[in-house]
This record gives sequence, structure tokens and C-alpha cells, in this order.
Amino acid sequence: MLQEQTIRIIGIDPGLRRTGWGVVETVGNSLRFVASGTVTSDNKLDLATRLRQLHDGLTEVLRSFVPDEAAVEQTFVNKDAVATLKLGQARGIAMLVPSLAGLPVAEYAPNAVKKAVIGVGHGEKAQIHMMVKVLMPKATFDTDDAADALAIAICHTHHRQSAQAMAAYARL
Repeated sequence: MLQEQTIRIIGIDPGLRRTGWGVVETVGNSLRFVASGTVTSDNKLDLATRLRQLHDGLTEVLRSFVPDEAAVEQTFVNKDAVATLKLGQARGIAMLVPSLAGLPVAEYAPNAVKKAVIGVGHGEKAQIHMMVKVLMPKATFDTDDAADALAIAICHTHHRQSAQAMAAYARL
């Protein structure tokens, strides 16, 4: 009889001020909370330094928790072009760090994350946080960003097989 493999996944909710992260483990259909937190940057510093702070913080999280796969939320476009551009740069760091560590990185739209966690593509943050606690009663999170990152990781546990197949197909 084959023993199912434990897969450790980090979900990342990118932001320039606060980048949330959440680590879960999945074995078959079971889900286990490992850790979560928030990497912050100092908004009094220049953009390059803030991006380095996010890079260094996420690098340390990956070193500490050694995930097998990563999932990052896709950027939504908002009305402020400058804010969208800065968020995109933070998202680039959120994708670069796990890629440099050799991890496959999946991307999920915010609606896909909500649908995977609460069953519908539109929902309030409170609903997402409640369902994260229902799915993983031992989960703790210090910010909304960390809770969202756990939701991204949960989303990836639901979609990782199809994400791997799509990535393999893209390499053909």
C-alpha cells in the first residue's frame, strides 16, 4: 500500500505595505495549518528598499518552513494606476522569492480563491476568515493579509493537480 505524500504549500497575498503568508500541509484530502504571518515594509523608505524588505522577509519564511509549492494571488486592477503598479512590483517579489527557491508557483484570481474557500466567487473578508477557521480550527493569523494567504494556500490544495498539468502542458 502506498503512503500518501505530505505536501507543504505556502500561500502569499502580496502587498507593498503588508504581504501575508500562510503555510498549510495537505495529505490526500486532509488539510493542516502550519503557520502564518505578515511581512511588512517601512512606508517611510524608498520603493527599492521596501521591495528588498519584502524579499528578505519572504526568503526567511521560506527558509523557516521549507514549502514544496507556492501560490500567489493575482493582482486586481484598481482605479489608482500608481497603486496598481506598486502592488504589481510587490507581487513580482512574491513570485520571485519562491521561484528562486526552486518552487513551482501557481497564480489564482481573487474570485477563484473565494470560490474555493467559501463556495462562491464573491464574498466578504469575514466569510473567508470564518471558513479558514472552519477548515483549519487551529489556524491563527495576525492580519487580514495572513488570513487571505491561508485562503490562497487552501485554494491551491484544491487546484494543484490541474495547475501542475497546465504547467507541464505549457512546457511542451
